[in-house]
Amino acid sequence: MPHYIAMNRFVVPPENEEAFRQRWLEREVLLQSVPGFISFQFLQGPEKEGGRLYASHTVWASYDAFVGWTQSEQFRQAHAGAGQGRALTAGPPVFEGFTVLQNVPA
Repeated sequence: MPHYIAMNRFVVPPENEEAFRQRWLEREVLLQSVPGFISFQFLQGPEKEGGRLYASHTVWASYDAFVGWTQSEQFRQAHAGAGQGRALTAGPPVFEGFTVLQNVPA
């Protein structure tokens, strides 16, 4: 079964960048205990109109493994505080999901 990549993209205004990065980098990561989890990357991208682009990039063994994460207790715990702090992004995250058709390792 092919791997699945789940990404959330965020546009963060300049005045919120440090707080946004800190929120992500200091959070408790629960992914390692979820079946089918392969890797996670927190990405900083280019400046865009209105802010800087950031993305969360998660690789799963399969689409079913990703769905299992979204229905897990770990997911509920990881997202329990979502929306509680002040908004740091210019709008909601944009989700994109991809099935890996080709993977060329080093």
